[in-house]
Amino acid sequence: MRLSRKSEYALLALIHLAKNFDIKLVTLKALSGQNDIPPKFLETILIFLKQAGYIRSVRGPKGGYKLAKSPDQIALAEIFRCIDGPLAPVISASLHFYEKSPIEKSKKLHTLLKEIRDYVSAILEKTTLKDLL
Repeated sequence: MRLSRKSEYALLALIHLAKNFDIKLVTLKALSGQNDIPPKFLETILIFLKQAGYIRSVRGPKGGYKLAKSPDQIALAEIFRCIDGPLAPVISASLHFYEKSPIEKSKKLHTLLKEIRDYVSAILEKTTLKDLL
């Protein structure tokens, strides 16, 4: 599993929105400025997160962004899979994105990589945005 800059920024934005879940809409400018995320890149990330159903937006002068679900209902595993794909260290060890790969020729190595996947996945499946507040 490798986190891209996109998933790092997405997670920072989602944590920020989780902190404000019951309070208010958060503007692109506030999300960008308070998290040191380039505004144009953040805008594309927010569009993606909206299409994926994690956030909602309101247009206009009093508009902004808000989580579409409660922070305790959004697991880190689903965010990372949505943005970066498999949590497994190699594609052939993935439960959700499996593709055959040469590493499968070494049963012991492949088994180890699946154990790593299971360990990482277990942590990220049980960790929600609320846990990071």
